Amino acid sequence: MYHVMAISEVPTKLFSSKSKVDLVAVAHGDGIGPEIMTATLRVLQASGANVNFLPIELGAKVYERGLTSGITDEAWDTIRAARVVLKAPITTPQGGGVKSLNVTLRKTLGLFANVRPVPTYHPFVATAHPGMDVVIVRENEEDLYAGIEHRQTEDVVQCLKLMSRPGCERIARYAFAYAKQHGRRKVTCMTKDNIMKLTDGLFHRVFDEVGREFPEIEKEHMIIDIGAAKLAIDPTRFDVILAPNLYGDILSDIAAEVAGSVGLAASANVGPEVAMFEAVHGSAPDIAGLGVANPSGLLLASVLMLVHLGQADAANRIQNAWLSTIEEGIHPADIFQLGSSLVRAGTEAFADAVIARLGETPRYLKPSSFEATAPIRVETSPIREAEKVTVGVDVFVRWRGPVEELAARLQRADAEGMTLGMITNRGVKVWPNGLPETTTTDHWRCRFTSPVPVTGGDVVAVLSRVVGEGLDLVKTETLCNFDGLPGYSLGQGQ
Repeated sequence: MYHVMAISEVPTKLFSSKSKVDLVAVAHGDGIGPEIMTATLRVLQASGANVNFLPIELGAKVYERGLTSGITDEAWDTIRAARVVLKAPITTPQGGGVKSLNVTLRKTLGLFANVRPVPTYHPFVATAHPGMDVVIVRENEEDLYAGIEHRQTEDVVQCLKLMSRPGCERIARYAFAYAKQHGRRKVTCMTKDNIMKLTDGLFHRVFDEVGREFPEIEKEHMIIDIGAAKLAIDPTRFDVILAPNLYGDILSDIAAEVAGSVGLAASANVGPEVAMFEAVHGSAPDIAGLGVANPSGLLLASVLMLVHLGQADAANRIQNAWLSTIEEGIHPADIFQLGSSLVRAGTEAFADAVIARLGETPRYLKPSSFEATAPIRVETSPIREAEKVTVGVDVFVRWRGPVEELAARLQRADAEGMTLGMITNRGVKVWPNGLPETTTTDHWRCRFTSPVPVTGGDVVAVLSRVVGEGLDLVKTETLCNFDGLPGYSLGQGQ
């Protein structure tokens, strides 16, 4: 069996960069996780990979014990000692009260870059696009995945989309450095900055700025909806795709299915200090315990892990054995095709087939040729302080009634040079001069602005008068200009 160590047994000298044995924290996961992890570890052991495994507990069983984080303190300690994690899929309970552990791990450990290579294995795995070889580089910490949500009224809930310049720059630099290191020709950035001009606009702008430092690499930008459509219909036009968190998640699943199956897709989550490797797919509880799950996604993630650890020889040995197995028509159920597949292999049988072919090289598919390369390190530029001037405030209120009556009350709250200029509902201007056809809810944004700079005290005075009018205050957003440019969006129709 593969060697499993308790964290208390780990010699201090193993933490040296010159160590011959790499430590890996291993999470067996939920659903099909334990099955595919067992199969993967057997292949790793048979390959001669120089790794000691430190088991950690996280996921469903931890949630069931009342820990809403889904992870124990002991698991955090083990992860921080090993610095590398191999994780099977986990199940996040549905409903309120708990957060996604996958997102918690990525954000807490600073795993800002999610890298998902998606090649095809034509003609042995069915695909309409034999020449596809795409890498999705996804920002892993920001965007809507911050998970900051609030119910604000009976009708309306909110999710905050947070983007930072350092976060955008770091992932853009990583994408270009990855392309350069791996001989890739082009990086395509996908956003929706025609609508989200500040958040996605920042991501696009930073991509352009960083891209100018890599003149040898072709650059393009696409709006995410048409970009996703192009990826589905003609993936061979893409090389490296860079995207914010949510879009990158969706794009990588599209790419994996187009390539043959999401069950083949591997994922690397990389940060300055820690890296985590996992399959792209979920825990698939509907087939758990049946012994039919495809371990390939996790097995290929372990190959990426070995490359990260500098064990390129072992990585090539496993990848080539896997390719040879696929070539011979030994396929798990999700890629089994009558006429091209010869053996429908269960989880353990597929692992056995890969083990039996260790040392072989594929005859038709391109052999693996990983090399030991230095981890990609990126630095962000110093932040230049902008001239920030407060010019108003958006006041969000709960209100059921005519907008004209709301406006009359709010106009009585004008104070300190700030006057009511606009009311929107779900982002659409409804006062002044709104249209009766516009659908409204009980959630209203009321914008007070001033032609001259105002202070925090001025803003508080307006809020006090709004409350004094008997209005139900939900939230506020201060309106600021940065270097003379508005740091806030217009209302739709304004």
